[in-house]
Amino acid sequence: MSKVYLSYNNIISSLGFDSKSVVEKIHNEVSGLALVNDVKLFSRPFYSSLIHTGKLQEVFNLLNPIKEYTRLEQMMITSLSDCITTSGITITDRVGLIISTTKGNIDVLDEEIFFPEERSYLSELGKSVGEFFKFKNDAIVVSNACVSGILAVAVAKRYITQGTYDHVFIASGDVVTEFILSGFNSFQAMSDAPCKPYCKNRTGINIGEVAASVLVTSDSKLLNEESVEVIGEGSCNDANHISGPSRTGEGLYRSIASALKQAKISSDSIDYISAHGTATNYNDEMEAIAFNRHDLGSTPVNSLKGYFGHTLGASGLLETIVGMHSLKNNTLYVSLGFEEMGVSQPINVIEETTAKELNTFLKTASGFGGCNTAILFQTIQKTNI
Repeated sequence: MSKVYLSYNNIISSLGFDSKSVVEKIHNEVSGLALVNDVKLFSRPFYSSLIHTGKLQEVFNLLNPIKEYTRLEQMMITSLSDCITTSGITITDRVGLIISTTKGNIDVLDEEIFFPEERSYLSELGKSVGEFFKFKNDAIVVSNACVSGILAVAVAKRYITQGTYDHVFIASGDVVTEFILSGFNSFQAMSDAPCKPYCKNRTGINIGEVAASVLVTSDSKLLNEESVEVIGEGSCNDANHISGPSRTGEGLYRSIASALKQAKISSDSIDYISAHGTATNYNDEMEAIAFNRHDLGSTPVNSLKGYFGHTLGASGLLETIVGMHSLKNNTLYVSLGFEEMGVSQPINVIEETTAKELNTFLKTASGFGGCNTAILFQTIQKTNI
């Protein structure tokens, strides 16, 4: 079976418009969360990480669009354009496109947005992004709640290993809208302060927006300095509740078990965990239980939600890219917002940015409907790059 790698990548966020700038901000413990007071989005001030509309429009216009694109399409196209350009890949029928998102162009249903209602369909989002770059194949849309971004990596790997494509580009994104905010507020899950994953003082979730893209390939000639190999992946639904995860972490536990089995390594080979860490009571507790069931209680773990908030279907890919750079930089990044342990099982939350030799990391995600995904990534020998 051919090896599969993650290579060229880009992040568009409140912390910057390229991966390197974003990771530098994380290294300096700069959060992209800010207090937002916009009654069109929410009835009271809330903390979020929003992409600057003016800057987005300015950068997007440099791509010379010939028609109107939604805000999310602009975010995704801008991110993916950087990824395609730096990779140097020519789009042929052997190149696939995966779009990962939770709600897509949900904002076009707002009365102030002048796009046809059909633009809210996920297939239309895939078509719009794919046609911009003249992809030869229809875009595959992965929309499975908050695991969408990381699940897309697993799907891309499978397409490559079964010979359907030689390369797959993934573009992932979600936007902050009144619909999204009101939904999470109805669960009484939104925090009125910056979120604190795994912390005793956590009060809930922040919602953010981001676009991220990455090249998935089996070609070792297309690697860059932060490239990683996908060595194992697994996905399992706990079938517990539409919005509440299994209290024993069963789905996440089995996803990690599948990834470890495929990678043919044991849990003590994992150098750190890039976890989901939404700062809600049930998610954080469930993750702590699942990690301990795999004897990962002492493995360094962080959540990046303190930098971006929860960016929904884009969060898994965003956090994977940061993990790639973490391995390249041999640096563990602090889990921003954490102060005091707030889960019943011991976990080793990263409390300060630390230099450490890193080779393997585990990325996990869980979402509404009981979905769970885990992927193991490993550094590549420098002689291969």
